[in-house]
Amino acid sequence: MPLMTTRPVTRRNAVFGITMAAATLARPSILRAQSTARVVVVGGGFGGAACARALKRAQDNLQIILIEPNAVFTSCPFSNEVIAGLREIEAQQFGYDKLAAEGVTVIGQAVTAIDPARRSVMTSDGVALPYDRLVLSPGIDFHFEALPGYDDAASEKMPHAWKAGAQTLLLRRQLEAMEDGGTVAIAVPANPSRCPPAPYERASLIAHYLKTRKPRSKVLVLDAKDSFSQQRLFEKAWKELYGDMIERIALSQGGRVTSVDAATKTIVTEFGNYTPDVANVIPPQRASRIAEIAGVTDATGWCPIDPVTFESKLVKNMHVIGDACLGGGIPKSASATSAQGKACAAAIVALLAGRAPEAPRLTGVCYNTVAPGYGFSLAGNYQPRGEIFAEVEGGATSPVDAPRELRAREAADAERWFQTITADTFG
Repeated sequence: MPLMTTRPVTRRNAVFGITMAAATLARPSILRAQSTARVVVVGGGFGGAACARALKRAQDNLQIILIEPNAVFTSCPFSNEVIAGLREIEAQQFGYDKLAAEGVTVIGQAVTAIDPARRSVMTSDGVALPYDRLVLSPGIDFHFEALPGYDDAASEKMPHAWKAGAQTLLLRRQLEAMEDGGTVAIAVPANPSRCPPAPYERASLIAHYLKTRKPRSKVLVLDAKDSFSQQRLFEKAWKELYGDMIERIALSQGGRVTSVDAATKTIVTEFGNYTPDVANVIPPQRASRIAEIAGVTDATGWCPIDPVTFESKLVKNMHVIGDACLGGGIPKSASATSAQGKACAAAIVALLAGRAPEAPRLTGVCYNTVAPGYGFSLAGNYQPRGEIFAEVEGGATSPVDAPRELRAREAADAERWFQTITADTFG
């Protein structure tokens, strides 16, 4: 059963081309004896859940174990709307009941150790789980050493809101408490980072909140980059919708944040200090800690993979998908991560059957909403080229000078995309 779309991508088929699926919840006792191949998937986000479900659907007699410590997954896509008061956090949350109903064994524990030699995963309750193939979909962690002064304690005063959940709500409460006339600063890290356009969508939606509730306020973007994805689309929308409310200081203008002082809520850049009323500090990132424990990260802090099989280049029988990968041109986004999960599942099924996996063609689409009823998108196709993924023909970007009717349709498409990918992943 083909797991990936291979037709040329358009924004519309990227929205609707995601296969619907189903699932179940169970947290049964640990399996010990095994007569069929066992695949253990670590991480229950868009990549891990999609991979587990695709594996079970492709070959029902496989033992598929999904290990995820959180009973509920909170989605980052659309969490900027929660910050801006346009949606509630409950709309972002999904459980694993339907995956379990499809036969995926869901274990609500954290992984504490991985033994590649014995092909075994240790969970936080002290149980060792053997595997034939291991899939890591660990996501990102923050590289606190790269931003002096910032750590978990500092994030309680200067929230990152880059992992959806409590931090999302903390930033929202700080915006609500700010007086009219205040300044909201957003510190944006250099790439690679998760969902590179998301800080600019966040700036847009915070500006929408301020325009409607506290119109004398402003948004200051302190950026470690000179250019960013879909920049012309964002800047045109900012001018059209928010006038001078959003100010961006780019890398070459001294916008890179070099340290913070949480006690005084001060953000230090290469050419000046800022003390905003609300400080949203998005720190530099790297692959999640469990990837390092597994031995699949290199000196960059990310995970090199074979782009055909997603198998780690550093550890055999271990596959890495999603934001933690060194994926070449493929973006770190929910859409791309979901596609990687399905392609990885197809590769593992082939490998377990003794067949050579086919080179995947992945589709990724990125929507940005800059105000209610105003959206735009970027869609792309990606295939292995040598050692990495490269973008190939067939992609599409929203036109810069599109009429408002198209912006409204794309905003509606964005909402449908979210409904589709979450149903496809979690049921």
